[in-house]
Amino acid sequence: MNFVPVLLSIIFLCTSVTDGEEQLIPSEKLLVVTVATKETDGFRRFMRSAKHFNYTVEVLGAGEEWKGGDYMSAPGGGQKVRLLKAALEQMKTEDLIILFIDSYDVVFASGPKELLKKFQQAKHKVVFSSESLIWPDRHLEDKHPYVKEGNRFLGSGGFIGYLPNIKKMVADWTGEDNTSDQLFFTRTYIDSDKRKSINITLDTKCRLFQNLHGALDEVVLKFEEGRVRARNVLYDTLPVIIHGNGPTKLQINYLGNYIPNTWTFETGCTVCHENLRSLSALKEPEYPLVMIGIFIQQPTPFVTVFFERLLTLKYPKNRLNLFIYNQEAHHEPHVSTFLDKHGSLYQNVKSIGPDEEMDKAAAYNLYFDMCRNNEDCDYLFSLDIEVVIKNEDILKILIEYNLPIVAPMITRIGRLWSNFWGALSADGYYARSEDYVDIVQERRVGVWNVPYVSNVYLVKASLLRSELQEFDLFTSKILDPDMAFCHNVRRKGIFMYVTNQHTFGRILSTENYQTTHLHNDLWQIFENPVDWQERYIHENYTLIMKNKLIETPCPDVYWFPLFSDVACNHIVEEMENFGEWSGGANTDKRIQGGYENVPTIDIHMNQINYEKEWQKFLVEYVAPITEKMYPGYYTKAQFDLAFVVRYKPDEQPSLRPHHDASTFTINLALNEGGLDYEGGGCRFLRYNCSIQAPRKGWALMHPGRLTHYHEGLPTTAGVRYIAVSFVDP
Repeated sequence: MNFVPVLLSIIFLCTSVTDGEEQLIPSEKLLVVTVATKETDGFRRFMRSAKHFNYTVEVLGAGEEWKGGDYMSAPGGGQKVRLLKAALEQMKTEDLIILFIDSYDVVFASGPKELLKKFQQAKHKVVFSSESLIWPDRHLEDKHPYVKEGNRFLGSGGFIGYLPNIKKMVADWTGEDNTSDQLFFTRTYIDSDKRKSINITLDTKCRLFQNLHGALDEVVLKFEEGRVRARNVLYDTLPVIIHGNGPTKLQINYLGNYIPNTWTFETGCTVCHENLRSLSALKEPEYPLVMIGIFIQQPTPFVTVFFERLLTLKYPKNRLNLFIYNQEAHHEPHVSTFLDKHGSLYQNVKSIGPDEEMDKAAAYNLYFDMCRNNEDCDYLFSLDIEVVIKNEDILKILIEYNLPIVAPMITRIGRLWSNFWGALSADGYYARSEDYVDIVQERRVGVWNVPYVSNVYLVKASLLRSELQEFDLFTSKILDPDMAFCHNVRRKGIFMYVTNQHTFGRILSTENYQTTHLHNDLWQIFENPVDWQERYIHENYTLIMKNKLIETPCPDVYWFPLFSDVACNHIVEEMENFGEWSGGANTDKRIQGGYENVPTIDIHMNQINYEKEWQKFLVEYVAPITEKMYPGYYTKAQFDLAFVVRYKPDEQPSLRPHHDASTFTINLALNEGGLDYEGGGCRFLRYNCSIQAPRKGWALMHPGRLTHYHEGLPTTAGVRYIAVSFVDP
């Protein structure tokens, strides 16, 4: 990677000494000189913190090719010294003070006044940052002066001093751009004559500079009113400058989410509304072109619902391209149906099916390359099929953030699992950051710089034509494709963000998802209960109590909305697909005792392995109604029988009067009278009361054994289906 350090020079005029006391150097005479060959996310973060404290910045080396090497793999950085030396030669004021510091991995935690005060208290002409680790030449360890307390070794990433002294220090520089600046300054420091003549010391207790390498356990966030500092707990100091030197880039990114005031408890996120890209003034043809990539890699519930939601996105479809990668044969009909019905709405569609035998990494690489090579492509929106999008404005929101890579935070209900990692372990896998739980649970809301995103994220296409030009971004021999991509992004110094400022949706659990049934989503009441409810419970169910939707068509008979149309259809289709309807005889080996007094033509829930799911449904959605309507009665919704009955004029049109073998019964209409069948209904003989037009998806609840003697009225045409449950405590 072309890791480009940025050099910062801060120039102050010294004041005179009055009455034997040294006066503070006035901060208004500060000049910041920084070297940056290109603007990166890290550089912009640095400049934001400098601007916050009114550091005046002049940039050197802009547009120059970086030849200083890669600090992560080998010593380098000589180009910094060359540029500094040239800049110093143009400075003539003898009492200037220079602060020279990297910037891609640096943030200011405080302002010039505190910095200068601490510099003066050091009582030396040049003060270097310090480290606990020696680098790059360990053989020089014994040559470093001993210190009474603190870090012993010099860090070249930051130093401050008077102009004449720093000029003298770099005067002998004749190295190449890729020569080690660290080694050059180390040799100057361990030379006792040069150290004394230049008057160099180290900031051993990290009062001015905090290098993070070798000190991660020493540094914690300190939240103050309206601002955030880094505190060194080992020396109890508050450093002014925080430097993520060496392999601590992720740690400085974490700290930069807060320091100096990016996020505070008092203000929340202070940068979330900066540099936004508004779409509000654009006409539809002017919207950015987005290539949506949909990735199906395993059997996943509610795929049909996924495509339904895709259609509801509030974004012009003629400004959307689709790339669909499906590795699962079970979902081919879902993809084909969607494309046949709606594919023409989109500007362009590319679909890759399981027959093409393309692996995940290759599919992602192709997807990115298609956008890279399409000059009209402005963004990639990568979307895994298990993502449940609940915010129709998601694309507009993410685009308006105007960030290189941004993910909407999604979580798995009831768990701390999300689509981002707050930190990485030493071997590059998941680690939990200190703020992870607070972000996931939305106790801290903002836009967060993180090391890993997956499942759903937006990428600026301009990145693919600049920093991310490599074709095989997702290919690795040791990392999975998502991890490989994020590794390559981090290696380029590109920031990835996750936002929890809006509610975007959630992610499905795909564990234990079976594809052995016709409508497998019916079995998801345990794994994905919220999605199951949205799909299968009547839209007015939650309003039953609030709006008094429960009707009483007969004494102690309650009628209320329970199942959605989709649920009714799926239950009926599942039973017909199973097909093993009983013959309607009294002899029935499926029940205890083997004899049914009032037989129906039916299929029991346990015949399709649905008894556990059905009881869960009764507990979650019927029991609360029961306890409300029958005060003092509490049920665990245990049932001896739960079954779907089929009434047909030429098969079994009706059912003779009888009592149910239950404490109470649930009778749920699964299709529509007048449309699917004629006749039908239920008559309670004791009350001479009939319900002759049961509404599809509505349930009748009534007592069973004693008071509510009833009969099934004749179905005269079509086919009528009901789901019956005999419930006991």
